[in-house]
Amino acid sequence: MSEVGDQTFQSAPAGEERRLPRFGEVLSEVAGRFSMQGALGVVVIDASVMGDIERNYGWDAQERAMNDFGAAVGALIGEKLGIDDLIVRGETARNEIVVLLFREASEVAFYRSELPALHSALANALQRRGSGVGYPYLLQSPELPIGSAAALRNPTLGAESQVRSALEEARADGRLNLGVTARRRRARLFELVLEGLIHSVYEPIVEVESRTVFGYEALARGPEGSELHSPLALFAAATETDFLFQLDCLCRQSALDGARDLPADARLFVNVRPTTIHDPNFRAEPLCRKLEVVGLQPSQVVFEISEQESIGNYSIFREVRDDYGKLGFQFAIDDTGAGYASLTAVLELAPEFIKMDRAFVRGIDEDPARQELLRALRSVSERIGARIIGEGLDTLEELEMLGQLGVPFGQGWLFGKPTPLRASSDEDS
Repeated sequence: MSEVGDQTFQSAPAGEERRLPRFGEVLSEVAGRFSMQGALGVVVIDASVMGDIERNYGWDAQERAMNDFGAAVGALIGEKLGIDDLIVRGETARNEIVVLLFREASEVAFYRSELPALHSALANALQRRGSGVGYPYLLQSPELPIGSAAALRNPTLGAESQVRSALEEARADGRLNLGVTARRRRARLFELVLEGLIHSVYEPIVEVESRTVFGYEALARGPEGSELHSPLALFAAATETDFLFQLDCLCRQSALDGARDLPADARLFVNVRPTTIHDPNFRAEPLCRKLEVVGLQPSQVVFEISEQESIGNYSIFREVRDDYGKLGFQFAIDDTGAGYASLTAVLELAPEFIKMDRAFVRGIDEDPARQELLRALRSVSERIGARIIGEGLDTLEELEMLGQLGVPFGQGWLFGKPTPLRASSDEDS
């Protein structure tokens, strides 16, 4: 018997269409089997996030994604499905996958332990492999609430009515489980922030011409092996639980603490959100005291602004930038080109560094259009006195093309994955 989770999510082979029936199309059949067996198990996977696919890519794309997802659920369950069991899509306008399990009422062990175990195993498998759900339309791993219910046939009631009631009970169970999960996640994040369980790893930024390290970008990580290890998961949970400001402060503190004894000629790039300027600990005086403690100079620190959070007032932010600039701090605009906000920030703030988003650097050695775009940005950067950093470098060919285009710096896994700095590791050992 296969275990839930052995398979991965894959699209249907080219030219092969998968179509799962809708719940309403099989309701009469389900009611008949329910009456015959005397009991029914229901598992519902809420895939309402798939609605984004229809809004962004059209109805056909969503249909393909939902049918592929249903087939993947069947592969995950494997031989745990009985010969009469069904996997169907939800009713019209509901993006959900419904698993209908027919077992006789006398099979007490199934309803007592096997159905809950199947629910749990499927939830864990989806959590582990969720990044493939909705691919290539959904780029981030979606949260997929799962609920289950069981029903015993009552001949005084309509079989179809009982089946619908079991479906509603499973949906309610999914909503309850989602709330419990969110509450646990908030508790874990609260503990993480309270105990300062954030550490930083550092990705090198390299001079293209000399191939020497110019600086490092500090990247936050949660506890190793936990669901909050990645920065995406960390900040998504913080946004959901209203801990964004506290987490941002903790990440900055970790970035500085982990960069003790950074070489005097190296820059430290620290990610900050625009609202960081309202943090009392970010004011010039306490910040400079912190730098003294970790052995850094203001001239070594570059504040990297991401467009994840829009700058509400450029006039106020320019004043802050100028005040910090007088002390020696510099600024970079991250993910430039990924959206309108980053390009606007480049023009409004005239930063010292412009970090070109990886989407425009990947494969640039073979793409004349990307090359022209980078030439245009380089022309703008020269006019405002900024220097470009190409992000997401994976190959030597990309690096060499940056050199030909006059881009001074590059960053990416070509130079190694982010790791703790040696000085930080020595101190901890």
